[in-house]
Amino acid sequence: MQPRIMIVDDAAFMRKKIRRILADNGYREIVESSNGREAIAAYMEYKPDLVTMDIVMPGMDGIAVLQEIRKFDPDAKVIMISAMGQKRMVVEAIQAGALDFILKPFDNEMVISTISKFLPPPEQ
Repeated sequence: MQPRIMIVDDAAFMRKKIRRILADNGYREIVESSNGREAIAAYMEYKPDLVTMDIVMPGMDGIAVLQEIRKFDPDAKVIMISAMGQKRMVVEAIQAGALDFILKPFDNEMVISTISKFLPPPEQ
């Protein structure tokens, strides 16, 4: 079975970049959300196996989204994505239940190696 991954980021180019990295590595079940409220609804609908979540988003930041998702699913697997200089927010995200984080700018190998810690490889 293909693992389902949800990408949450307000920047379309970042969602596209992560989607391409995932697709190039065999992941086919990919859901995207462009903001926090949409992400919560999509999580409840699609129940992804793993979420990549931008920390800084307008309206509802990634930490608040993570907290809401974990109320719905305490076992949710969420990897936060942050830029340099957001160390305090990364610590808050880990304390809120994030499994790991990916630091921007990132390369393909970093994304796949982080995801592979928590998901089996996709079926080819």
